[in-house]
Formats: sequence, structure tokens, C-alpha cells
Amino acid sequence: MTPATTLSPSSPSPHASLAPLAFGDLQGCRTPFQQLLAKAAPPAGTPLWFAGDLINRGAESLATLRDIIALGDQAVPVLGNHDLHLLSVSAGIRKAKKGDTIGEILAAPDAADLLEWVRHRPLAHFDQGMLMVHAGVLPQWDVNLTLELADELQRALRAPNWKETLAGLYGNEPNRWSPELKGIDRLRLTCSTLTRIRFCNADGVMDFSSSGGLNAAPSGCMPWFDVPSRKTAGVTVVFGHWAALGLTVRENLIGLDSGCVWGEKLSAIRLTQDPAARTLTQVDCENCRVPNGGN
Repeated sequence: MTPATTLSPSSPSPHASLAPLAFGDLQGCRTPFQQLLAKAAPPAGTPLWFAGDLINRGAESLATLRDIIALGDQAVPVLGNHDLHLLSVSAGIRKAKKGDTIGEILAAPDAADLLEWVRHRPLAHFDQGMLMVHAGVLPQWDVNLTLELADELQRALRAPNWKETLAGLYGNEPNRWSPELKGIDRLRLTCSTLTRIRFCNADGVMDFSSSGGLNAAPSGCMPWFDVPSRKTAGVTVVFGHWAALGLTVRENLIGLDSGCVWGEKLSAIRLTQDPAARTLTQVDCENCRVPNGGN
């Protein structure tokens, strides 16, 4: 299977003239995804961006994954924490949790090929002046550093010793960026940021004690995107991961996790260069509600 191409600011999209259509966390909710894609009706060839967590917790994780793979290069997903969890369970690093719906993927006759495809997805994507990650970025990171760190982690997860790397990515420390970080500590910090961050303090020190909404910020902390002087403030950052935050749309910030797996809505936004021209499409996900939702 051919690895995905690592994108940099200088690598244009094959469909650069078409505004991407970005989707929030699908988490195995295939029916709402199909309904939303039909409702949004993007022009043929439109890049379809997915802000991570394609699978898990929803009832149709295997079918959802197959749908995205079938889209070929038109689909541009980044890895989320649930996608990494799938890889970890497959590798025997972690045990499946109550509420997981990844068993059907692991039991599929072509499971090895499916997992190989997931493992070769990027951790960050930048095109047309827009940066997509699953969870967020640290305030000290500009686009170039974000892509550099994402590329380091992508390469490590695609290497022959990827299981050793993946096993070392779990944990909350280090929780602050330093250019001096090396080895697995650097990779773990990158992974925690790109796939898990919600809150940090003004110095970019991450706090993972809360997954609630804005009113649940730990003492001294704020949403990562509200830190003053964030170095990615000049580009549009697209992310998912934070269902309790809900749909969040600002001129240069788009949070797309609107809680589909919690029975709320699945959202997609057409990412035009002009923020005022961006269009939102949503479908209800009442029938997809699962008891434990997802993070």
C-alpha cells in the first residue's frame, strides 16, 4: 500500500481550484455521513477533509472506514485519538474499552490492509491557507513547525518499529513544548497536542483533566485556541475532537465536532478562502446516539 504523501505549504492540492468540504468526527456513524455528503452535494472532485476519529463508538465503524478508503485521494483524513486507539488495540498495546466498536475492523478478512491504510494517514494537513488537525496546536507552534513535528510522528508510525513508538505515545508528560525535547518524549508531546489537547494555560502548558465545555476549563487554563499570540492565528485551523465544545466557527477557527456520536449533529463546512462565503451543512444524528459517546 502506498504511503500518503506528506503535505507542506508548498504542495498544492490536486483539486486546488475547488474549496474543500471538511467533516467533523464521524466515529463510525455511517448513515449520517452518507446523508450529509448527499445533502452538501459537493462538486465532483471536491477534496473531502476529515478531522480525525473516523471510527469507534458509532455502530458502523467498519463500513465507515471502507467508505472513506473507497474515496481514494479525494479523502483527506488526519489521525485522531480513536484511530490511534484502533492501531494500539490491534498491536496488543491497549485493550479494547467498553463501548468500542472496532472489533469488526479487527476481525475483517482484510484487517491488515485496513490497518495499514489507517497507519499511513497524516497527523496534520495544510492546503489553501488552512491547517487541519484532530485536536489542536500549541500556541508556540506556527504552521511550519506543526507540519515538521507532525511529519516526524508520521514517519515514526510508518516505520518498521511503529509498535514500539505507538506504545510510547501514551501519557500526559511532557505537557509543555521545548525545542530541546528529543526522542519519544518529543513524539509523545506532539501526539498529545495534535490528537488530545483541549485546554492549556497562557504558556501553552496542557491540562488533560477536563473534557467538558468552555465552562469546565481547569483553573488557570483556557481553550488552546484562545491563548494570546497563538502563532497559527493567521491561518484557518480546522479541528474536531471536542464534542462538548460543539460547533465553533470563527473567521480563522473551525471546530467541527458537533456531537454526532452523542446523538446531536454531524457537520460539514465548505472551506472557501473568504470566511464570509463558507457554508455549513448539518444532519441530525439522534439515531446514532450511543450510551458512552466518544472523546
